[in-house]
Amino acid sequence: MAGELKKLWVFCMLLTSTSWSGVRAEPQVPCYFIFGDSLVDNGNNNGIASLARANYQPYGIDFPDGTTGRFCNGRTTTDVIAQLLGFEDFIPPYAMARDQDILRGVNFASAAAGIRDETGQQLGARISMNGQLRNYQTSVSRLVDILGDEGSAANYLSKCIYSVGMGSNDYLNNYFMPQIYSTSRRYTPEQYADVLIQQYSQQFRTLYNYGARKVVVMGVGQIGCSPNELAQYSPNGASCIERINSANQLFNDRLISLVKDFNSNLAGAKFIYVNAFGIFQDILRNPSSYGFTVTNAGCCGVGRNNGQITCLPLQTPCQNRDEYLFWDAFHPSEAANVIVAKRSYSAQSPSDAYPVDIRRLAQL
Repeated sequence: MAGELKKLWVFCMLLTSTSWSGVRAEPQVPCYFIFGDSLVDNGNNNGIASLARANYQPYGIDFPDGTTGRFCNGRTTTDVIAQLLGFEDFIPPYAMARDQDILRGVNFASAAAGIRDETGQQLGARISMNGQLRNYQTSVSRLVDILGDEGSAANYLSKCIYSVGMGSNDYLNNYFMPQIYSTSRRYTPEQYADVLIQQYSQQFRTLYNYGARKVVVMGVGQIGCSPNELAQYSPNGASCIERINSANQLFNDRLISLVKDFNSNLAGAKFIYVNAFGIFQDILRNPSSYGFTVTNAGCCGVGRNNGQITCLPLQTPCQNRDEYLFWDAFHPSEAANVIVAKRSYSAQSPSDAYPVDIRRLAQL
């Protein structure tokens, strides 16, 4: 009897997660799991002892729920992707997720997090990729309890989409911070990319071993063009920092190879690579065609390029936020996130996603 009641409860949860009074369209996939850093953190850092927090105004000034912990004026890329996939509600942060939330996905991302455990330590507490995987494993155990057995859970998870975007902080808050970290003295950019990919590969294998099959691997964007890096290193405050971008490209090139390897050698694996670097490059080459008038300064921030630190509490941001590529010293505006998300979901250029885009991945 207890088993039948559990099955009935699961059926009801699945039903309510995909419809409202029978009129709501069903999402293209049953659930969406998100791993990453501040680019997609939606509140996991709110309750921990970290300087990397955005749970204060004006963050969220354009978000429907206001200030939530998102490092943006509005939606993140994964928020927009969730909408494009047909989810009615945004994917909840792990810190607030309940058992029934696991059936439609959880956001494990944490600001300042990296592939390497030490990355971002100068900012205080954060949940590294390894920590996010541990939280995911806990969630899978709960899902097994909900669905009744491991086979049912594995079948369910195989239909879900996973988004993983790591590496930015391993450069920003590690390799290119030599006053705190020794990595740039121990490794050349090529060696560091290899070290990161080796660890990242093991993390992806753990994700695969716990049910992930449809995985979106987000490439690292043009960190050398962010207001913070321009404020520190650009002579004219506008020219991107090539040594940083070239290091990021070394990492991205290896990511593409990783995707090819997994698709060839892991049974049932359907990994795709999203070329965030290239999409940003397109925007920077012709910003006016995307509606941007300011690409080298944050809409909200302090100092040169509004890039020396992030938004101060209750600071008044720019009014024309849709015309700014960057919201603050590090993070894109909602307008930029929408472009990246749309091109990730439905590739505008053949180079946007490899081997297919997210829309096609959902159909596989």
